[in-house]
Amino acid sequence: MVQKKEPLAYRMSPRTIDEFVGQEHITGKGRLLYRMIKADRMSSIILYGPPGTGKTSLARIIAATTKSSFEKLNAVTAGVADIKRIVSDTQNPMLNPSGRTVLFVDEIHRFNKAQQDALLPYVENGTIVLIGATTENPYFEVNKALISRSSVFMLKPLNAADIEKIVRSALADKERGLGSYDLVVEDEAVSYLADISNGDARSALNAIELAAVTSDIESDGRIHITLKIIEECVQRKSITFDKSGEAHYDNISAFIKSMRGSNPDAALFYLARALYAGEDPEFLIRRIIICASEDVGMANPVALQVAVAAAQGIHMIGMPEARLLLAHAAVIVATSPKSNSCYKALGKAATDVETKRTGEVPMHLRNAPVKGMSDQGYGKGYKYAHDYPGNIVKQEYFPEGMEGTIYYEPTSNGYEARIKEWLERFRNS
Repeated sequence: MVQKKEPLAYRMSPRTIDEFVGQEHITGKGRLLYRMIKADRMSSIILYGPPGTGKTSLARIIAATTKSSFEKLNAVTAGVADIKRIVSDTQNPMLNPSGRTVLFVDEIHRFNKAQQDALLPYVENGTIVLIGATTENPYFEVNKALISRSSVFMLKPLNAADIEKIVRSALADKERGLGSYDLVVEDEAVSYLADISNGDARSALNAIELAAVTSDIESDGRIHITLKIIEECVQRKSITFDKSGEAHYDNISAFIKSMRGSNPDAALFYLARALYAGEDPEFLIRRIIICASEDVGMANPVALQVAVAAAQGIHMIGMPEARLLLAHAAVIVATSPKSNSCYKALGKAATDVETKRTGEVPMHLRNAPVKGMSDQGYGKGYKYAHDYPGNIVKQEYFPEGMEGTIYYEPTSNGYEARIKEWLERFRNS
């Protein structure tokens, strides 16, 4: 039994669009991308999605089916000179009679502005048909002019059934896969692998290959792959985001929205995902503090105190114990009554400051630190609240022209209901 040097994931790459597994929303029969590949009528496209979802496989399928010249670049190592060479070869009728090249650029988000600009005129005039692949959202990372001249296809993580189908195909294929190995693979091992791979077919194939080539032949002359062996080969579940990519922001957005939506279970789930991926706990607690003020606000003022205390504790003790403080703070924010009255009130006041003639600070509210300023009227007539019953006194606090303006309108949620009752009595007295 001779081991092949190419990784199993590379060898098992689908050869035709009909062999491609998953992504039915773009590769299913009758879908646009399926028709483009079948008819060899490619226009520029950008494929984006998590690793192991089929972006490079689709590029290989296009390379195998197109009658046009096909070139491949990796944006990490390629430069403007490579683009110019490909364009020059394409425009040479001796080298390329069709005058057209399908160019696959892997990790296109790594191209800088100059490199993307170098492609643009040739994509626009049809000399280059661009196939870009990226794990990052192209709407953020790719030149808008290139985006406007391309069809963007979003690939999703494969489901467990798709992964299992791919793995079983690799186990049965004697030419490209592991079919030449005399393997006995437990169904539980395949199911576990399909789930733990988190939608990444490459990760699943790497794990099953590692299990096959590192396991000993047993007394019956066969290689037995058990659930335990697969667990050792996988070791750590794949997480589909890193700390700088789009999925990082998607996860933190879901975390915040779960706290805002009063779902502590979902909040803890997204918190656990972030921590598992190595997120900075200080970044996470800053988001919790903001949520405690913006979304909980005066409905439960204690939530902000707990969040700030957690931030101090995280700074003092660090990981891994800091996870408990994060969970504590996230849960109190998620389970607190909610009010964004303060947030909205500040927004209204800021709009008035920016757009209205708001006058000057009334003289009786001004400071008079220097002798003689009081003779000019600074601070004259100010009523000190603590000199009055209940420590409350009626006087004008707004500039002229702003009298009677109301910004803060408390809700009836949580502690803010008490504030609302008190404030109504004060405003109406």
